[in-house]
Amino acid sequence: QVQLVESGGGLVQPGGSLRLSCAASGFTFSSYAMSWYRQAPGKERELAATITSAGGSTNYADNMKGRFTISRDNAKNTVYLQMNSLKPEDTAVYYCNARRTVLTDSGMKDYDYWGQGTQVTVSS
Repeated sequence: QVQLVESGGGLVQPGGSLRLSCAASGFTFSSYAMSWYRQAPGKERELAATITSAGGSTNYADNMKGRFTISRDNAKNTVYLQMNSLKPEDTAVYYCNARRTVLTDSGMKDYDYWGQGTQVTVSS
């Protein structure tokens, strides 16, 4: 059974920091690219950051570059999102995502898993 369990969310003051964790199980974690998405109230879900399966490459949304850092520990099947200099507009539910595309005899097959999300609230 595939599981992605996020933790580390909470209430933080503007300028503060939080570290989110996502513990994965039920699939070969080291074969999947991992991402963090977020969804603010009344807005569409947006990509925050992505890290490749081996951790060699990362990408960030423009408004998170320099403040957020995504990392992973394949030995612990866990991906992290370190968030610094938090702003009220960072308030959202943050979701962990695992994605992999595999070439099969029938063509390309996508594997796409989501966690339940963790609430981050930035407020004074």
